[in-house]
Amino acid sequence: QVQLVESGGGLVQPGGSLRLSCAARGGTYGFIGWFRQAPGKAREYVAGISYTGLSTGYAPSVKGRFTISRDDSRVTTFLQMDRLKPEDSAVYFCAAGDSGRWEVTASYSTWGQGTQVTVSS
Repeated sequence: QVQLVESGGGLVQPGGSLRLSCAARGGTYGFIGWFRQAPGKAREYVAGISYTGLSTGYAPSVKGRFTISRDDSRVTTFLQMDRLKPEDSAVYFCAAGDSGRWEVTASYSTWGQGTQVTVSS
């Protein structure tokens, strides 16, 4: 079964940028998704990418500010986050799935441990 490890979170000022990484080891999967969860709120979809990297998708709240991509080895998935806002603060998770809608948490069988992103001045 694939194992996922996120990295790259931290504290950034509003308007700044961060890049999150998700390293996938072992197993197979059809797509990778990024989700986030703020205190007291449900986990929400942020972005997704197919295994080949040829297809991507974004939540309306981040479209145009965030970019999901994969390296050529297809081991690491990145989430480049630009023009960050305080409401982007959350624990960010990457997840691997094989079928179903990317926006739905039930489509994913493996989750990383999460990385904290805080946007504050």
